[in-house]
Amino acid sequence: MFTILAFVLFGLIYGSPPENRLMRDLMHGYVAEERPVIDSSQPVIVKLGVTIQQIIDLKEREEQMEVNMWLRYSWKDENLRWDPIQYENVSDLPHPAGAIWTPDVLLYNSVDTVFDSTYKVNMLGYSDGTINWIPPGIFKVSCKIDITWFPFDEQVCMFKFGSWSFSGRQIDLQPAEFDFSEYMENGEWSVVRYWVNRSEKFYECCPEPYPDVKFFIHLRRRTLYHFFNLIMPCALTMVLVMLGFTLSPETCEKVGLQISVSLAICIFLTLVSEMTPKTSEAVPLLGNGFDISRFKA
Repeated sequence: MFTILAFVLFGLIYGSPPENRLMRDLMHGYVAEERPVIDSSQPVIVKLGVTIQQIIDLKEREEQMEVNMWLRYSWKDENLRWDPIQYENVSDLPHPAGAIWTPDVLLYNSVDTVFDSTYKVNMLGYSDGTINWIPPGIFKVSCKIDITWFPFDEQVCMFKFGSWSFSGRQIDLQPAEFDFSEYMENGEWSVVRYWVNRSEKFYECCPEPYPDVKFFIHLRRRTLYHFFNLIMPCALTMVLVMLGFTLSPETCEKVGLQISVSLAICIFLTLVSEMTPKTSEAVPLLGNGFDISRFKA
């Protein structure tokens, strides 16, 4: 009885005997650093998709976007194929991170202190050699911000992925689905549209192309918050400026009104400057309106 119980517990902890035998057979002589192709002249076709979970923050001043998302990799490892019939119909097998070959695909425009911020999860291999790997992570990328129409602005940010050391003749990176089915709505930004683009770049050092895949997100700012906290006060300030011209120059109320309006404009200008990046390429039209009001006041 004890022997049977020990056998059952061993099977539950370490997996079924067919899976153990399959793992030993597959890993015998396997080298994780080698590209998983029998013909070395052929590239490994790696498909990369992205599942967006949440846009955590878009920092206008730093021109950075922080996103929670999953990366969905898929490729074929020709050294990890088997006949399920020989292993009691075992059709899939998990592999720990680092145990088998993985593409060295990185996020090129990452601004995170940890350049590769993915969580090293297991990979799932199938009998035909297909490997699926879905590492989640919190990603921070650089995003060029155009503040001309703030707070009615729209921004386009992207995630650029590519192999760090392999050319297109060794790793053929192909785009897969850009998925928003699990997306949690952001309170400040709404997603207008999204798309994927693949391109190839040639460097002076090498004649081979280096492919990359870009995932673009077109965002539109939700203006309700800024409407009540910036636009309406700005409109009221404009009304007060125009009201000041109707008062007689000799009245004391005009001096007090103009001083109050000038202070209010300075406060709103400070708020706008704190929300927008320090760039000379564009100036918010809202800030220009405050400047004109201050000049008139």
